[in-house]
Amino acid sequence: MLILGYLVGLTGALAPGPTLVAAINASVREGWTAGPKVTLGHMAVEIVMVGVIAAGLAVVLAGYSAVVAGVGGIALVTFGLLTLNGARSAGIDTPSGDAPTAAPVLAGFLTSIGNPYFWIWWLTAGSALLIGAMEGGVIIMLAFIAGHWGADLSWYTLVAAGIHKGKFFLGQREYRIILAACGVFLVGFGLYYLSSVIA
Repeated sequence: MLILGYLVGLTGALAPGPTLVAAINASVREGWTAGPKVTLGHMAVEIVMVGVIAAGLAVVLAGYSAVVAGVGGIALVTFGLLTLNGARSAGIDTPSGDAPTAAPVLAGFLTSIGNPYFWIWWLTAGSALLIGAMEGGVIIMLAFIAGHWGADLSWYTLVAAGIHKGKFFLGQREYRIILAACGVFLVGFGLYYLSSVIA
């Protein structure tokens, strides 16, 4: 479950979005520490989401596990296809020296709250995965969350360190291949989830 959490989290962290941009911009001033700081702000929002799902939404949806798995599976496949489509033109641009920066923790917090993708993911695929992990007990759920946050922390830190050095460590082609692989993983895992509904 730790590995699954990491892989699923990595698909979201890799995708170009406002939180990734925040880490890139903050790295100009903060260096590699911008990655962990942005991740901390992002995690603050996710702690609330995890709490809401674990304490409330999971109870409400307890009798609808098949529906949750079905919606989660469809959402994973959809996000996977969107990731595959976006991978064809994805890229990471290094900011100029005068790029606007904000406090990294606050930037991570605000870019997460203001990202519609974040809310849609947690209210569909994220909640389904978390509820599924909860069925295995608290340790399994915590392992999933730890893996998820580990993906955010490792990716944003690597990006911030690379950008601060003046050169991103992945070529555009390699980055797009990795992003496409994440899309394939999401589609495959989503189909697995859907198969559990049909079985």
